[in-house]
Amino acid sequence: MIDAIETNLKRGIRLLESISDEEYSDCSIPPYYSSIGNNMRHVLDVFDCIFKGYENNCIDFSCRDRNEQAQMYTEHGIQYFNSVINKLKLLKKSDFNVLITVTDDLGLGKVSTQYTLGSALAQAHSHAIHHYASIGFIINQLGIELPDNDFGYNPTTPKVNK
Repeated sequence: MIDAIETNLKRGIRLLESISDEEYSDCSIPPYYSSIGNNMRHVLDVFDCIFKGYENNCIDFSCRDRNEQAQMYTEHGIQYFNSVINKLKLLKKSDFNVLITVTDDLGLGKVSTQYTLGSALAQAHSHAIHHYASIGFIINQLGIELPDNDFGYNPTTPKVNK
């Protein structure tokens, strides 16, 4: 699990290494006017919530830091990615089965439920892929090349050859 998540997060780093701060923070693309940086920071915030809450076995996805530097500047985004990857590497396989309480606001207020750490990490990984797909749309509109052919594709999604 850690290897798959790390591989996916490194795709984000490769993208950030290939674009300018202006491209990274560009919020001009409709319909959401969200930048690559906004999406990347959000992806990493979810992982950060896991690491912050894991110590107390209580993760709250609605309490995110929203580090503006990490969404405006590629250098800060890369540092955030590396911080998450380093914390990920500290986990042991036995940690994945630890029960934790996960809280999030699903639209009608906060709800808490029981997860394992592994299920929270799997959710964060899927969430990252989903946002990478949104980033792929922004990248296309800005005329930027995708960092690789798997960027934003869920591994279970059949690929169309074009």
